[in-house]
Amino acid sequence: MPISNRRLLPRADPGRPAKRTVPPAPAVSSLRDATPPALPFTPAERRLIARLRTPDAVQRWLNSLPYNTERGGETLRSFRGIARAGTVHCFEAAMAAAVVLEQHGYPPLVLSFESIDLLDHVLFVYRGPRGWGSVARSRDPGLHGRKPLFATPRALALSYFEGYIDFTGRISAYAVVDLRVLGRYDWRLAETNIWKAERMLLEWPHRSVASSDRRAERLRRRYRAFVTAHGYKPWKHYRGRERWTALPPEFRYRG
Repeated sequence: MPISNRRLLPRADPGRPAKRTVPPAPAVSSLRDATPPALPFTPAERRLIARLRTPDAVQRWLNSLPYNTERGGETLRSFRGIARAGTVHCFEAAMAAAVVLEQHGYPPLVLSFESIDLLDHVLFVYRGPRGWGSVARSRDPGLHGRKPLFATPRALALSYFEGYIDFTGRISAYAVVDLRVLGRYDWRLAETNIWKAERMLLEWPHRSVASSDRRAERLRRRYRAFVTAHGYKPWKHYRGRERWTALPPEFRYRG
């Protein structure tokens, strides 16, 4: 697999009609919702959810799972499918985190990125006592979780700008979406792929992110030089790493 092929959600039709007006971000008046939905979890799923009570715990669990490279064909599993398969990719990680943490009172919010190379990224986001944070999984070290220290979802989104730069990527827009807009669609426990959730995010209006061409090209040159010299992706020279959550084992001892 090419080292630059790192995300999910390829937008195959850049010529599609213009999106509707960008809606406001979901209102989060409290850190937790009062009552999580009652769902038919299996005993094993209930035990897993009971163990994963915090965003940090969910991030550690996702870090422990092998990355789903979809060798048998494209997948977009629900939490049930992920728990059964024991592998996860970026979109699946966001959905799994949303299901688990919803049971502990967190609203099921995801942050969707759009990129100039049409390879997008999705993460679960939440608001803690000191700010916004995220839970995420990726083939790129700079696109994992963030500690809840960001004043706004936009500030959280901008913390991913540097880590998103590789041979072709650059954040162009973002959106925060409450997965409950999917209504009665079973994105939580479906036995089949939950493609409707992906289509919803692809069609959802995103807010543009203005950024410096000069900075982006400087970061891209540095990325290209590092990968050419070392053969793997960098992360230790990224700014703001003190606000990252722990990385999966495959990234910790190099970069």
